Amino acid sequence: MLILLPPSEGKTAPTSGSPVDLAALSHPALTPARERVGTALAKVSGQRNAFDVLDVGPSLGGEVERNRTLWDNPADVAARVYTGVLYEAAGAAEWDGATLARAADRIRIVSALWGAVSPADPIPAYRLSMSTSLGRIGALASFWRQHLAAELSHLAGEGLIVDCRSSSYVAAWRPTGHPTVSVRVERELNGKRSVVSHMAKHTRGLLAGALATADDVPGTRDDLADAARTLPGVIDIATTDKELTIVIAG
Repeated sequence: MLILLPPSEGKTAPTSGSPVDLAALSHPALTPARERVGTALAKVSGQRNAFDVLDVGPSLGGEVERNRTLWDNPADVAARVYTGVLYEAAGAAEWDGATLARAADRIRIVSALWGAVSPADPIPAYRLSMSTSLGRIGALASFWRQHLAAELSHLAGEGLIVDCRSSSYVAAWRPTGHPTVSVRVERELNGKRSVVSHMAKHTRGLLAGALATADDVPGTRDDLADAARTLPGVIDIATTDKELTIVIAG
């Protein structure tokens, strides 16, 4: 099984530790591409139009400034750097060494900067979205599409792929030739169902955390549906060949 996650916009910047060692990250074949994107990001973040290029406001000026020293900043495992709703729900920051190692075998975080990393890969905090067009590199989803297919297809093998990514990160790699299930979340309130972004992230995080730490992983779509039924707040499950819909109480 391979679980695909998006990164989080919210990140906790490590305050100590060594800088990122690109050669030590998962998928070392991505090192040249990571170097190219990271160097371009550091350069763009020092330009007058940085906020426009990165599509952020002045309130995030500190994060943009931190991009400028990307290669010198302290790194920590991705499970503790990514601290958005999904990762909080997964309990990723609390994973011990054994759990982190298990998660590293099962999860890849698709990233605008790193391409794909495991939760155990030490990275610095940064500000960059997959929807960004970065200088001569161009649209990052198109750039990474050239590099991720071989790496992630090999990792997935013949196992089930559980895709919890948002649309901009799906664009960087769409699995083909693999049994793949995208995870959709709906909230039911007063008999009506709707998609609520915050709750969707939270529920995907609960599912990712449960799958990452389980002794046994789902081998089929039906097994995945059974695992989802055990999550707190779930009132219904619907499945198709390509999608798992988790319905939670409003």
